[in-house]
Amino acid sequence: MSSDDEVTGTAPTSGAQPATAGADAGPRRRPRPASIPDGVLTVEDHLELILRGTGPLEPYDQPLVDSLGLPLVEDFVAGHDLPRFDNAAMDGYAVRAEDIASASAHAPVVLPVVGSVAAGSGKPFAISAGTAAKIMTGAAIPRGADTVVPYELTDRGTQRVSITRALDSGANVRWHGDDVTNGETVLPAGTVLGPREIGLLASLGAGRVPVRPRPRVVIISTGNELREAGQHLEHDSIYDGNSHMIAAAVRAAGAIAYRVGSVDDDPKAFRRLLSDQLVRADLVVTTGGISQGDHDVVKAALTGMDDMQFHPVAMQPGRPQGFGRVFDEGTPLIALPGNGVSAYVSFEVFVLPAIRRLMGLTPYRRPMVHAVLASDLTSPPGKRQYVRGFFEVTHRGAKVTPVGGRGSHQVGGLAQANALIVVGEDETALNLGDTVRTLVLDRQF
Repeated sequence: MSSDDEVTGTAPTSGAQPATAGADAGPRRRPRPASIPDGVLTVEDHLELILRGTGPLEPYDQPLVDSLGLPLVEDFVAGHDLPRFDNAAMDGYAVRAEDIASASAHAPVVLPVVGSVAAGSGKPFAISAGTAAKIMTGAAIPRGADTVVPYELTDRGTQRVSITRALDSGANVRWHGDDVTNGETVLPAGTVLGPREIGLLASLGAGRVPVRPRPRVVIISTGNELREAGQHLEHDSIYDGNSHMIAAAVRAAGAIAYRVGSVDDDPKAFRRLLSDQLVRADLVVTTGGISQGDHDVVKAALTGMDDMQFHPVAMQPGRPQGFGRVFDEGTPLIALPGNGVSAYVSFEVFVLPAIRRLMGLTPYRRPMVHAVLASDLTSPPGKRQYVRGFFEVTHRGAKVTPVGGRGSHQVGGLAQANALIVVGEDETALNLGDTVRTLVLDRQF
């Protein structure tokens, strides 16, 4: 991982208010490249604004399976042993080891069978010296027994059983507490709950656990030219791909996506729609309408709000960006550019960290990996360029190959990519064989 793409610190453990100053709120600082013009923010500048304005959501107890992928906000302490009682590890006969000490294939030990114990029978059972009880896997070991003889070492008798091998005391017995002990911290705070952790919690009787909720993210695309799939297209209209793409990316990040679709370039209509949507939003993401045009609706509708900022960022694609907290609710809004590739790259760089911060997940940003570049690259100075690439691991190591074009509208090339090659602001040429920083998309954190 490249140090300038790490985020320091961890998310606070509680609170839904925006983050205050502190190193944990933003990315690690690096010197500002001299090639970036005045008035243009670095990627780190803009990301810090967003992370400072999106505090973790308040936690509450949620159903266990619904907590998949979310971090615990407090230690989970076992309320009982696992196993809770001594039980059989396999089907067979519960005996005393000393009663079968002389057993062999040539001289079996024969014991009377005094009963049968099934898993979950709810009835305590005991045996005396010189007897056996049939027992099923998971059933409680009868008092007086210390060993389970599997069926394979017996004649499976019902009245009397012939045992053909001696076993040590404790053989095939699961002793209480040999996995987890009562009072043990089995999962510390911050543990991200996966299937294995959820299985453990369920085994310990947890029906609900304290985690931060999945953020509710409202996605709005803007533009008079946008149409829903299946609608008639005029000669100058296009289908709305952005809201679908961003909604899918939100879901992939583990959040809840509310895709509103597109709104026309009418500032009043946009403000009404936005106000209506805030009732179900922890975060709003818009695409389009933030550049320098005459019909940039998001900029026109929100410029002048105390906490809303629009500015250029030294990156390509994705130069125009916006962020602020809107209306009385103070809901964070991240405004992304409208071209499809720009919107997706901006989501990866800015929105994904915000979602993870709302969920209390760290790190905020996807880790960088290093790969060998498979062809030459050029890049303009003063911009951090995110080049679409195909990442693969071969017998010679990791390599990444640029794919598709450089146009910010070329989503066909974006769909061919599984990585973004990160070219620094002061790097104007990279050569085949160079080691480059790479964001592997869809990779787990």
